[in-house]
Amino acid sequence: MRILAAFIFFTRLPFWRIKEVPAEYFKRIVPYWPLTGWLTGGIMVAVLWLSAQVLPVHTAWLLAIISRLLVTGCLHEDGLADFFDGFGGGTTKERTLSIMKDPHIGSYGVIGLICYFLLLFLLLENEPLNLICALIISGDCWSKLCASQIINYLPYSRKEEESKAKVVYDRMTWKELSTGFICGLLPALLFLPEELWMIMLCPLLTFFLLYRLMKRRIQGYTGDCCGAAFLLCELSFYLGAIILLRVYSYLSFACFLSC
Repeated sequence: MRILAAFIFFTRLPFWRIKEVPAEYFKRIVPYWPLTGWLTGGIMVAVLWLSAQVLPVHTAWLLAIISRLLVTGCLHEDGLADFFDGFGGGTTKERTLSIMKDPHIGSYGVIGLICYFLLLFLLLENEPLNLICALIISGDCWSKLCASQIINYLPYSRKEEESKAKVVYDRMTWKELSTGFICGLLPALLFLPEELWMIMLCPLLTFFLLYRLMKRRIQGYTGDCCGAAFLLCELSFYLGAIILLRVYSYLSFACFLSC
């Protein structure tokens, strides 16, 4: 039931038609966030792979990005925009939370989204198709696992009735944490080359920095913070992959010259 609740909440696909889920189950959906990455990441990979058979890879990559926006209803991107607005324009906890709850997007949100999407597209547009597919499914699941840990380390910053989703997530049990860890880690172990496993440290570092920022500024987290943490962790995953690939390429070239 909690898995179904997670798919209902984190996607806009009609899972709600399967069975009505009581509200209390939505308090424990975050541990299954990485599992939804198998669906959202899988859809992106399918769109990318099929589109690349008839279109340039960079165009197929853009269509894959759009496909996730449609599947999730821009849930995380909305959180990222609010996060940029709140943390960019607010100086106190109260002011930051007030800005984040404002339904209107501000200049920080607009500029932040533009920079995010430019980086997201440009980082992978020229990479081999097979590599992009492996990075998508691995980065989606692993970054959601990293971002989901925010509920274990910080309290919710608002009162429950002030939440946009009208729900405050419960902290994970050890069993839920183990489930999320398996769902988040398995795609990387299955699809990523071993020499790229190191890039999984990048989302962890990004999460730590965001955790420190949220703790100092608002002494907790909000739903917008969760969405922003996921997207920024995922972006750091792709950035780390490209940097590491360039380092390997440089070292191989240097070894070739030395021989």
